[in-house]
Amino acid sequence: MIDEIDTLILKILQENARTSNVDLARAVDLAPSAVLERVRKLERRGVIMGYAARISPQALGLALTAFTFVRVEEAVGATDTGRLLADLPGVLEVHYTAGSAAYLVKVRVADTAALANLLREMGRIESVRDTNTTIVLETVMERAALPLEPLSQKD
Repeated sequence: MIDEIDTLILKILQENARTSNVDLARAVDLAPSAVLERVRKLERRGVIMGYAARISPQALGLALTAFTFVRVEEAVGATDTGRLLADLPGVLEVHYTAGSAAYLVKVRVADTAALANLLREMGRIESVRDTNTTIVLETVMERAALPLEPLSQKD
């Protein structure tokens, strides 16, 4: 069960994972030892999966974002191709989906030439039948933080 205090801790850590335990304790009005125990419990339960730095793709020369639907020939429910797609450089996300395409893949690469190379690599996977790619012109909104409001409202 995630209570209101856990929800507040999660919100703070999503905004800044480097928030100190003392600052977390002040924010939720608990002793630092109690907050540390809550955070460790959230980690053990897999609610907090890890901590990461968010890096600007543009600063690394990865200016092009694209989404590719990938149609495959594999048994329904099999995700072997998805794991192969996930290993390709530039692939950020692989989602197994319902519909005519088995996978939706999010990629970040330098430019259209790099995208073409990545699509060729996808095509070399034996089970891949075809791809349909959409290039992002402008990202209006992108967030990694999950919505936490419903968690504290559950009984």
